[in-house]
Amino acid sequence: MVTGQEVGNGEVNSSSAERELTPIRRPRAKVAPLVVSSEDFLASIKELKAGVGPLAVDAERASGYRYNSHAYLFQFFRHGSRIFLVDPIGLRGESAIIEEFNDAFRDELWLIHASTQDLPCIREFGLRPHRLFDTELGARLAGFPRVGLGPLAEELLGLSLAKEHSAVDWSIRPLHPEWRAYAALDVDVLIDLYEGVSKALNSQGKASIAEEEFESILNAPPPAPRKDPWRRTSGMHKVKGRRALALVRELWLTRDALAREIDIAPGRLFPDLAIADLALAASQMSAEQFKSAGSEMIRTLPSARRKGMEQIGKWTEAILRALAIEERDLPPMRSATDSLPPVKVWREKAPLAYARLTHARFHLQTRAHELGIPLENLISPESVRRLIWSSERREFDSESAKEFLSELGVRHWQVNLASDIIVRALQESEPLLVNPITVDGESADSQSEEEREA
Repeated sequence: MVTGQEVGNGEVNSSSAERELTPIRRPRAKVAPLVVSSEDFLASIKELKAGVGPLAVDAERASGYRYNSHAYLFQFFRHGSRIFLVDPIGLRGESAIIEEFNDAFRDELWLIHASTQDLPCIREFGLRPHRLFDTELGARLAGFPRVGLGPLAEELLGLSLAKEHSAVDWSIRPLHPEWRAYAALDVDVLIDLYEGVSKALNSQGKASIAEEEFESILNAPPPAPRKDPWRRTSGMHKVKGRRALALVRELWLTRDALAREIDIAPGRLFPDLAIADLALAASQMSAEQFKSAGSEMIRTLPSARRKGMEQIGKWTEAILRALAIEERDLPPMRSATDSLPPVKVWREKAPLAYARLTHARFHLQTRAHELGIPLENLISPESVRRLIWSSERREFDSESAKEFLSELGVRHWQVNLASDIIVRALQESEPLLVNPITVDGESADSQSEEEREA
């Protein structure tokens, strides 16, 4: 078990700004020819298995271009081998070879930067890591001020990585040579970054914390589907009334089905803003009015894209469906949810919970600052709010608070460091009026994401 006394301060000496960085545009290790066939994939497995040490892994998706979240390129590297860039398009369904890869590296440590982004597409292809080291999360826990791959390479290695291809469409074939060089760079530096981050974690007594976090990532269930995802459409603040909500819903669902069918990112087909603008305008019209003027309205929408104009008939049908819905069947303004009220309303609606929260936030931020761990990594603000909100209906002592947090999925090390701080805050009845400590110029009591959205 990890206790507060066993964890050291996470102050990391920042030196990248004080030294000259070496630009790196090509990987230092040799890169094998692009792997596109089963035979080439088998050969890459053999060479990688003959290497030593952890396996560096990265994946490129076509986020923002495609509806699907498939990987369109995998990168693998290990000391003693070349860098392998694997095109998975022609290898999907090659279950025997994919299982051979899994068997070869079942006991090896997989290095992935920001693993929660890449693991879904890695697993969707069929690859299954059993041991993980996430260099991005590890760097957060170690107190590095900037944890992106590029900034971390500057900080630890003195290297300035090429960045110009970070947002390209990786589904395009053939892959441009400069894109492939860019992709290879990610795994070329990953092993060195692992060594630097691992050293920092060990020196601060945080290695066991990191291991627990990485294991939690590997064992985490898939996220539950969002309820009413159409309610998160950008521009919803402009939409007033249940009829307009029904219009947003029908347009969003129509767009989602079309985008899935033709495999294009929904926003590239018909942007959120176009949905909100169209719903707002159509909500002021009858079905007959829209039948006569709707096509021209859609065609002249400033927020629409040319690609979406090819589907005017689909948008028209969606709007007419929404306009035909009986009043009693319109969606409610707010969906039933188990989410907590925004913190900004706690002061008036739940003053005792608000008072306790101000104390918990301040002392948790103080502890996080002492440990050199971002507050959201010490414990999720949502978990803190849920316990404190529940404290108005039930009493918590040290043990019951730990049990409550554990049931929320809070890790053991987080429970050990944070639970007693929260329990002490439950003894307070007046809000903390002094300004909380600041970190990097930002108030530790800054608004949560939920508060900003409210």
